[in-house]
Amino acid sequence: MQAVRVHDGGELRYETVPDPVPGPGEVLVELHRAGLNRRDLLVTTGVYPFPLPLIPGSDGAGVRRDTGEEVVILPGLRWGDREDAFAPEFEVLGGPTDGTYAELIAIAEENLYPRPAGWSWEESAAFPLAALTAYRSLFPRGGLLPGETVLVLGAGSGVSTLAVQLATQAGARVLVTSSSDEKITRSLELGAEAGVNYATTEDWPAAVRELGPVDLVLDSVGATWQQSLDCVRPGGRVVVFGATRGTEVELRVRPLYFGQLSLLGTMMGSPRDFDGLLRMVADAVWRPVVDSVHPLADAAAALRRLEGDHFGKLLLACD
Repeated sequence: MQAVRVHDGGELRYETVPDPVPGPGEVLVELHRAGLNRRDLLVTTGVYPFPLPLIPGSDGAGVRRDTGEEVVILPGLRWGDREDAFAPEFEVLGGPTDGTYAELIAIAEENLYPRPAGWSWEESAAFPLAALTAYRSLFPRGGLLPGETVLVLGAGSGVSTLAVQLATQAGARVLVTSSSDEKITRSLELGAEAGVNYATTEDWPAAVRELGPVDLVLDSVGATWQQSLDCVRPGGRVVVFGATRGTEVELRVRPLYFGQLSLLGTMMGSPRDFDGLLRMVADAVWRPVVDSVHPLADAAAALRRLEGDHFGKLLLACD
C-alpha cells in the first residue's frame, strides 16, 4: 500500500510499505479520507518522541474489507472502564501505533462505528477526534446546560468550529475569540452570537465580560488560563484541552478560590462520550467545516497549512 511515514528529523515520505496484517480482534479498513489534527504536528516535529518510522494520523473514514460496511474510526485506543480519566494503557491512534495517513489500516473492531448517514467522506473523516474533544469539553467535563453561555477561544480550528456547532445545537449561547475578524464572522455563521478580536482589543477578557456572564470557557491555547478565568462569572468553569501557544502559565490564586472557579483538564473522550456525540450527530443539521482536501502524497503541504491560517478541518484523500 501507499502511506506517508515520519522518518528521522521529521522527514515525511510518501512511500510503498507492506499492507498491515490484522491481529486478534482487528479488521482491515480501506481508507477513503484521513483527517489532520494538531497532534500530527507534534508527532512530526518530535514533541511526541515515538519510535520511527511511523504513519501519523488519528482520524479516518473508509470501508471494512471483511463486510463492506462504511465506517469511521474512534481514534482513542484502550480508554478503559473509568469515565473521569483514561487507563494507563490508553493511546491515541497515530503514535506509537500506525495511523491513518495510508490507504489501509488494521484497527480494533471495537473502534469502528457506522459513518453518519448522508455525510460525505470528507465530513465523516473530519469529525471524530476534534468533535469528541469538543463534546467532552462541553458536556461531560464542562457541564454545559441549555441557556448557559460558553466562550470558545481561537475561532477557526477544527475543535473550535465543532464546539461552536455542538454548543449551539445544545441550546447554549456561544461567544468566540480570534485575531481575525473574518474568522469571527464565519463563526457567527455557524451559530456564535458574538466575538472579540483579542489582537485589536487591549483588555479582551473585559470585552468578553461586557457581552454578559460567561459560564464556561474552552481553552486550547494554554498560555491564556488566567485570562480565561478572568472571563467567567463566579462559580464558572474553564476547561483546558490544548497548549497551542505555551505550556507554562502563572495564575493568581486568590481570585480562583474567592470566585469558586473550576479549572478542568480534558483530552479526547471515552467510547461512552463517542456514543453521546453520535447521538447528537444523528440529530444535527450542521456539518463539519472542511477547509481543504489534499492528496495523500501532499501530506507535508497539508500540515504546513494546518500550522498556518485555515478555517475548519483539513483532509487527505487516501483512495
